[in-house]
Amino acid sequence: MKTLEQVKTELKNYTGKKIKIMEVCGTHTSSIFKNGIRSLLSPDIQLISGPGCPVCVTASAYIDKLVEYALKENTCVLTFGDMMKVKGNQYSLTEAKALGGNVKILYSPLSAMKLAKEDTHTEYIFAAVGFETTTPIYALMLEEIITNHITNLKFLTSLKTILPALSFVCENEKEIDAFLCPGHVSVITGCSIYEELAQKYQKPFVVAGFEGEHIVAAVDEILHQLKKKQYSMKNMYTSSVTELGNQKAAAITDQYFETADDYWRGIGIIKSSGLKLRWEYQQYDAGSRITDYTEQVPKGCRCQDVILGRIQPVDCPLFQTVCSPLNAVGPCMVSTEGACGIWYKNRRVTV
Repeated sequence: MKTLEQVKTELKNYTGKKIKIMEVCGTHTSSIFKNGIRSLLSPDIQLISGPGCPVCVTASAYIDKLVEYALKENTCVLTFGDMMKVKGNQYSLTEAKALGGNVKILYSPLSAMKLAKEDTHTEYIFAAVGFETTTPIYALMLEEIITNHITNLKFLTSLKTILPALSFVCENEKEIDAFLCPGHVSVITGCSIYEELAQKYQKPFVVAGFEGEHIVAAVDEILHQLKKKQYSMKNMYTSSVTELGNQKAAAITDQYFETADDYWRGIGIIKSSGLKLRWEYQQYDAGSRITDYTEQVPKGCRCQDVILGRIQPVDCPLFQTVCSPLNAVGPCMVSTEGACGIWYKNRRVTV
């Protein structure tokens, strides 16, 4: 077995075909910066971000609907902080609040039920945004809402599943050679979901933890597979990720949600990539099955290309010159999991 120093030496001295590895999860992107991973790699090994930021891929039309509710009488939108500055086609929730809209930032989903119980004269709209990691929490919330007969709290959902998005990337972005799979999502879904993609597209899919040595080991595994032309799923995060994942979380998700086509900001409709409340629970839905996804892309913004791994954030002409966390033009700069926001906070760029 190779030592960590041997692995680092091999990665630094690699001179083969240029390799492009997509790290899907924003937490991996942050860790890559924190641990100086790029400085350990050959210039021929490129790490790029992917569509693993739920806020970044949330449709403008969804934000528009939240803004509409925020400005409606006797209605309050409940959201987490990273959704506040995401622009819709006209306003963000921050701007809606400045116009007199009713928006409250939550730190726990459970506090939404407390608010609804205490103020029964207000209709509360909970902005449920996320991937497989957070969907079971919303399912548990719904269970509690039903049990406690809460009638003034509804969900507006933008819940997505990562596998169809990765399939879309494999099908349309041919330059990506391998994937560093999202660790948190994989805890819920299990690692076996990537096996079919690895075989179909002949690319390594490696699940890794978030420490520096975990990521280095995963890149080494990817390099080994590419050299041997043996493409497979490899779970290198066995302390948290199992083959089948969290079956209890999957069961409660399936009880309340069903798959549906969904719109990914900057990408478009991806078949069977969304999770919507089942029809029997539509009384708790605030209109999540949006049909008109008209989207106005800010001039010069290249979030779409960042999300699909075509460019690095610094290659966007708006990065840092016009677009910053305090003046975010595109969604990738807003969220703590967004590639542009992470790059902005961690990389000094001469412009």
